Amino acid sequence: MIPIETMPSHLSTGKALRWLTVTVSVAAATLLLELLHANSTMAGMAYLVLVVLTATQAGIGLSLYMAALCTVTFEFFFLPPYRTFSLAGTEQWMAMLAFVASCLIVSRVAERARRQTEKARQRQADVERLYAMSQEMMLRGAPEELIRDLPRLIGSIFGLSQVVLLVCDRDCAYVSAGEIPKCVEAGLRTIANGEQLSVALTDDFAGAPLMVGLRRVGALAWSPAALSREMAAAISAQVAIMLERAIAVEASARMEAAREADRLRNALIDSLTHELRTPLTSIRAASTTLLDGADLDEAVRADLVKVIDEESSRLDELIGQSVEMAEIDANMLEVKLAPHHLRAFIEEIIEQSRKDLGSHPVAIVIDDPEKLAWFDAHLVGRVFRHLLENAASHTPVGTRIKVSSRSFRSRLEFSVEDEGAGIDARDLPMIFDKFYRGKRGAQVRKGSGMGLAIARAIVHAHGGDIEVVSEPGAGACFRFWVPFVSEEPETARRQAT
Repeated sequence: MIPIETMPSHLSTGKALRWLTVTVSVAAATLLLELLHANSTMAGMAYLVLVVLTATQAGIGLSLYMAALCTVTFEFFFLPPYRTFSLAGTEQWMAMLAFVASCLIVSRVAERARRQTEKARQRQADVERLYAMSQEMMLRGAPEELIRDLPRLIGSIFGLSQVVLLVCDRDCAYVSAGEIPKCVEAGLRTIANGEQLSVALTDDFAGAPLMVGLRRVGALAWSPAALSREMAAAISAQVAIMLERAIAVEASARMEAAREADRLRNALIDSLTHELRTPLTSIRAASTTLLDGADLDEAVRADLVKVIDEESSRLDELIGQSVEMAEIDANMLEVKLAPHHLRAFIEEIIEQSRKDLGSHPVAIVIDDPEKLAWFDAHLVGRVFRHLLENAASHTPVGTRIKVSSRSFRSRLEFSVEDEGAGIDARDLPMIFDKFYRGKRGAQVRKGSGMGLAIARAIVHAHGGDIEVVSEPGAGACFRFWVPFVSEEPETARRQAT
């Protein structure tokens, strides 16, 4: 038996209902005209109205069916001899032919108007979708995000099941959903290489090149292949322009990053040269005076020796900070987790910083002094020493420094709080930048401006963060945290990123 294809039941039912509606409409109109005892002119006008309404709403097929029904009923009921399918004379034949011609002309004109209206609505919908796509593309800030989301964006706006985007500069294909069929990807590469202008990739996929001027920046494929040629051209043009813009922005960002890296490198060299030469100049001047000054008294000699000692210590500190910063910039910093008791750890750090603290008393506040936590004591200790040295250098002699620690949720928090003059509000946003010292810091003591930058980099390498809260005249509080690990981790060493 040969299978017979039929249309879906809901479509056939809907079509039959429309034809039945037309038939019932003609019957109802005829009955009404009969009750009103309408003449042939009134009846002809009424039937023409029905034909026009059908043509504008339902299409040419139903309008012709309506015209045929109206012609039959008009001739049967309203042209003499009545209730027969014969015409009495020339006048009736002329009326009948005029009615038939009018029905055909009106049906044709109404059908053309309906199609133009549908096309206008479709064009309006297409323009709205293109506008929505352009707006969505403009909202994507990062070029990588825009390129990655383009296929999904096009598919959702235009109702496509799968969209594939091939970018020539990256030699990479992106898909809205699922996997890219190999034949589709091969066809896109053929289009992108300029071997073909466009191609039907498969029965379901169609493709088009993405061109800016005469240069091809990629290729686009979509499924189902239901887009009109005009709409496909408009989408391809818009995507090509946006893709070219994203690639240009990305290239500009890379160039700007390279320029910024060169600028920072030059700033580093200039700053280090200046900072290293300052103590060297003092050391050389003092040593030259000692060598040439045979008649110097002991007090002067002691002062010169003290200058040499202080400037040597400062030079050693600068070299150490430069090495630390170089390790951080080269991603050579390693975090080695080990168990430590918080109070014992903090007391040891304070003892190591005793020389820098001078006469500053230190208060220790710990929620659970005997709590055991896993962290890198060497790295966290370096952060503490930077903060303690910073607090002692920027506060009056004898003022208290408070060191505290607590575990909060998944964090192990530490803080160093002083009673100094505080940090100027204009300096707070840049306090952790390399070589930034602030107006007040530059007046109080000499320094490289790398201490807080190193502290922040170490904390970030540990997986935490650091912040500062300060009000002028009320001191400053530096608070940093690292992930709280209460049990031995599966891996005690991880490369910082």
